[in-house]
Amino acid sequence: MRKRFILLIDFSEYSNNLIKYASDWSKEANAEILLVHQTIVLSPTLADSDAKLQIAKDANNVAFQKLKALANKFIPETIHVSYSVSEHSFQSVLSKLLAESFENLIFVGLKGTGMLKKIFLGSVALQIISSTNNVIVAMPNEIDRYSHEKIFIAVNKKKPLNMLELNNFLKFIDNQNTNITFFYLANLDEETISIENQLRELSEKFADRFNTDFAIYEGQNRLDDIKKVINNKIDEILIVQKGSRLLTNQVFRRFLINDLVYEGQTPLIVLP
Repeated sequence: MRKRFILLIDFSEYSNNLIKYASDWSKEANAEILLVHQTIVLSPTLADSDAKLQIAKDANNVAFQKLKALANKFIPETIHVSYSVSEHSFQSVLSKLLAESFENLIFVGLKGTGMLKKIFLGSVALQIISSTNNVIVAMPNEIDRYSHEKIFIAVNKKKPLNMLELNNFLKFIDNQNTNITFFYLANLDEETISIENQLRELSEKFADRFNTDFAIYEGQNRLDDIKKVINNKIDEILIVQKGSRLLTNQVFRRFLINDLVYEGQTPLIVLP
């Protein structure tokens, strides 16, 4: 089955680097690129239906030309590029696209300023993550070069990893010189024998394809300890499971999004 990267583009300052990163990755993964834009159509209140349709058509055409210009600027001619422009929501467009015969990754840019970015991924990213049954690649704005040398996968006791989707994602990753670390954030005085066994099993399961290991970060310093490992700002990818504590618990979400993703500029992969 053909591989495809679906990029949600809003023409903000984040769009250029999102395209650069996906383009860089697609050369290794042999994936097509689909640029998707949701047009915001502003029609006069008293306009009739034909006039509104024409306004929407004109707005979509302008957006289409802007997408083509971005593709011509940042995507090599060797990569197959297609476009989807409409006034329909990203969610409705994605539901149709995901029914097509492709293995897809969905790319969305992460935004946030000031205190807001310490808590929220960004409204569009959160909506896409919550409503889409597909792997999401959520990108902070400063990364424009793809690397997969180190992959960190968060494991949760109560929310098992979606092994099918994890394996689907790893099809996009070259296993040469790739190190995968399965990790768990433990509370103070938490019993960790069972999760250690789970981490070891996961590490062994993927050891035939990747260099693997596992780690448990415990106690009051667990967040600082993991920042020393992951927050290197180069060559890293962080994978979490949708519905896991790292995304649902406010304390962990604040740590994950602000300290690792925004400050560390680490791509965040969310498994459905």
